[in-house]
Amino acid sequence: MRLFPPTKNLSHLPSLRGLCLLATTAVLLASCGLAAGLSQPGHRSGAPEGESLPIEPATSSVTGSRPLAGARSAGARLRAAAATVPTLPTARQIAEAPAVGALFGLAGRHLGAHFCTGSVVSSSRGDLVLTAAHCVSGASSIAFVPGYHDHEAPYGIWPVAKVLVDRRWQSSKDPNDDFAFLVVRRVDGRTLQAVTGAEQIAFGTPARGSVQVTGYPDSASRPRTCTNNLRRYSGTQFEFDCWGYTDGTSGSPLLKDLSGPDGLGKVVGVIGGYLQGGDLQQVSYAARFGPQMKSLYEVAAASLP
Repeated sequence: MRLFPPTKNLSHLPSLRGLCLLATTAVLLASCGLAAGLSQPGHRSGAPEGESLPIEPATSSVTGSRPLAGARSAGARLRAAAATVPTLPTARQIAEAPAVGALFGLAGRHLGAHFCTGSVVSSSRGDLVLTAAHCVSGASSIAFVPGYHDHEAPYGIWPVAKVLVDRRWQSSKDPNDDFAFLVVRRVDGRTLQAVTGAEQIAFGTPARGSVQVTGYPDSASRPRTCTNNLRRYSGTQFEFDCWGYTDGTSGSPLLKDLSGPDGLGKVVGVIGGYLQGGDLQQVSYAARFGPQMKSLYEVAAASLP
């Protein structure tokens, strides 16, 4: 539902260049700097023809998005479950959310198409983006564009220097560890967090209360957002039900306790986990943030770009 290909089978992904280990709980991908060109396995189209956006400007035009894949069957059990759900809310389009942005393939000094969602999370260095691990498996050169909308980058373009995932995700694609941190480079001497603000990470959050989820479908030039109650799918997985979370919304943050003019809050999960976020656009999943995620965050927060 979130990321190509439709089957969500990652066995065909190419091995990542420059792979090395960091600490005991994390794996650092592309540690010597991300090489040029993004590996997008199974993608429906490459970087579209036409205009592209250099890294330097903050308000230039970028390319459009790939066609929408649409919802796919998740089997009789999920279809039956969805059929019994009462009227669900539908994600609405918004202008922007400064601390939430889209991930783009980076070819040389120009952007390709966006393919997943990320959010800025608080750290002492101010350079961390949180997304789903399955979004960046096989990625070799990407950039984060916070607040992306209408083919503009109002808060700049931030090249990703490092990608960190948990060892259990790297070894077995464990859905309970489907999260990743991206360390971005500073732009004009400024940190990402200073420009956009940052979400706080909440560990061990119970499956109750409402959350707001904002993400970028592949076909959209603006983000969509929806608020609904968080549900317990299993002891390690959350469920969030709302229409409109199609391909590209993997990595979207599940936010609690929003406050302030920019709507910053506490991230309790990201779309991913079970079925890599789900195969129905109205049913999304997220891995609960436990001790493994906390350890990964500590490693990422101390990592240099």
